[in-house]
Amino acid sequence: MPSVRRHAFLAGATATALLASACSVVGGSSDGDAKSINVLMVGNPQMEDIAKLTKDTFTKDTGIKVNFTILPENELREKVTDDVATHGGKYDVVTIGAYEAWTWYVKGLLRNLSGEIAMGRDFDKGDLLKPIVESLSDQDGRPYALPFYSESSFLMYRKDVFADKGLTMPQHPTWQQVADLAARADGAEPGMRGICLRGLAGWGELGATLTTVVNTFGGTWFTKDWQAQVDSPAFQKATKFYVDLVRSHGEDGATKAGFSGCLNAMSQGKVAMWYDATSAAGSLEDSSISKVAGKVGYAYAPVEQTSSSGWLWSWAWAMPESTLKANLASKFMLWASSKKYERLVGEKLGWSRVPAGKRASTYRIPEYRQAAASFGDITLKSIQQADPADPGIQPRPTVGIQYVAIPEFPDLGTEVTQKISDAIAGKVSVDEALGDGQKLAEQVALNYRR
Repeated sequence: MPSVRRHAFLAGATATALLASACSVVGGSSDGDAKSINVLMVGNPQMEDIAKLTKDTFTKDTGIKVNFTILPENELREKVTDDVATHGGKYDVVTIGAYEAWTWYVKGLLRNLSGEIAMGRDFDKGDLLKPIVESLSDQDGRPYALPFYSESSFLMYRKDVFADKGLTMPQHPTWQQVADLAARADGAEPGMRGICLRGLAGWGELGATLTTVVNTFGGTWFTKDWQAQVDSPAFQKATKFYVDLVRSHGEDGATKAGFSGCLNAMSQGKVAMWYDATSAAGSLEDSSISKVAGKVGYAYAPVEQTSSSGWLWSWAWAMPESTLKANLASKFMLWASSKKYERLVGEKLGWSRVPAGKRASTYRIPEYRQAAASFGDITLKSIQQADPADPGIQPRPTVGIQYVAIPEFPDLGTEVTQKISDAIAGKVSVDEALGDGQKLAEQVALNYRR
């Protein structure tokens, strides 16, 4: 991103952090075993895989026992924030994303990992994809998290269902085309709905997918000069489109469906399309857990007014500054982000399940290229073309495609998406939801304008 804007953001975030937090270190990992570490991570398939593989590989080789705690995304964010922000010291390693890396390192909550990477002789930092490295580093290039897997977003659809219905999916669809296809695919099989879109409240759940739609419809949460835009015409148009699409042709129980819910719906044949993270493809193509393996096609994230709209995210390993087991934690993190671990997953669990999206070399592995033939290239290109500094049609006050990189955004995004989730449920109108959301956004914007 441009250095002026990046430094401006860092200065603002630092000032906000100094006003908002006053923390003290209260100790390290609560586990009394000197050769063990506590790891807190999100409950996605890739994390469940590493929890299965660690004991007989990493622990066997190093003697380091790893105690995993796995939680749904919303619960994870709450627990990670509570432990890291208060220097609780219960966890030695946590999974975070680009948002947390950007906003927490200025508060001194995360350990600078430059030294750890230098010690990892086989880590090969130069192999990591540049957009991912930049999203997890400060303005001087110092890393504060190591990527486990990374993703953009794209559209997944049932090739067989489309063929039976005589439907064609463009490689670069518009959202209106997607809505038309969802209407025609709805009911194609008994109980099948046209599309799955996240309806579960949360800045990283419904907020992630909806914000990419807002961006490409010409909207934004805030203008460059910190004017709140939640009830602007473009934001309203995008949100009404999203809510109407979910209500008309979306999954059953949409307000309870986040990433995991939609993954289940797609993999079990309950929906004909799904717009979400590129990382989902590995699970969809695994025939041991998915009923639709080999039947799914992939297209770029739908657009309206922009040339692309895919997000950029990395679930990454971070070390809280409060840990007393940095040496053990760094060994685990380097292993979990390594080429060696990717090969282990491919050989033990199947190549489609490799935690990809972070290394250029992954896309040159013959076994992975074969397993990911239908989605590998589009995933890589989507990650490479994502631009967190310029994701819409107007300048932004800070970075972020599916989020706004300010400390206040988790609370703001979660409250606003709760109101939009209520609109999906029919409890309130979109106008009411966004009217209330605008008031909340204006309170945040006012602090920055001052």
